[in-house]
Amino acid sequence: MSMNFFGGSGQDQQPQGPDPVYAAKLEMEMYTDLFNKIAANCFQKCASTKHREPELSLGEMTCTDRCVSKYLESQQRVGQVLQKANEAQMEQQKNIAAMQQRFGS
Repeated sequence: MSMNFFGGSGQDQQPQGPDPVYAAKLEMEMYTDLFNKIAANCFQKCASTKHREPELSLGEMTCTDRCVSKYLESQQRVGQVLQKANEAQMEQQKNIAAMQQRFGS
């Protein structure tokens, strides 16, 4: 058994699941990517390319609002479908492991 700098054994330092810092960093990267895609796609779709005025027109603002809303709603629906698929896959893996234990493989 090895001791670490703080006096505990190295075995006690093993994480008991996903690394929360890595998960937070990955989530932040995903939200940044989502924001960039929304900004690029909705601006391209809704903003006039003539830029006569420094402010968005009412039509451009309405279009942008709808675009962002639809984009976020679609992302939410995709997330729900992926979550259900992940849950089904986890259940299938549990069933396979239970069958393997039953049949001694």
